[in-house]
Amino acid sequence: MTLYEILIFIHILAAILGMGPGFVMTFIIDRATTMTELRHGFALRRRIHMFIIVGAVLLLVTGIGMALINTALLHQGWYILSLILFFAILAAGPLLLRPLMTPIKVILRTHKSEAIPAEYKQLSKKLFIVEHATNVLIIVIIVLMVLKPF
Repeated sequence: MTLYEILIFIHILAAILGMGPGFVMTFIIDRATTMTELRHGFALRRRIHMFIIVGAVLLLVTGIGMALINTALLHQGWYILSLILFFAILAAGPLLLRPLMTPIKVILRTHKSEAIPAEYKQLSKKLFIVEHATNVLIIVIIVLMVLKPF
């Protein structure tokens, strides 16, 4: 097995183990009916997010590593577009997701009642839209890498 083949293998595993869990993040909490359930759901999301971070780092390292070995990738439209979309997803974390999560974390820490406040519901809708958008971009990247259309 060549180094390039090893990188491909790690890249595919990272996509499955790292990105796959991201598709269930919203569904873990969208049916919560009490603050206890919501807090538990967000605790699960934090744990799952660690897989996503490790997967994203491995995807970036192996993807760039493959391009360093096979420099023809740097001239392929599908590769360049995939890389741009990947960086857009990475940027969504600090630029979009974190600002949406900050007030939600405050609610999770400070809300005393078991009833989920209306403020959370408004904030979570915005959060879920961004999360679903990043999921769509991940699917686009996967399609580009499988089909290599240009």
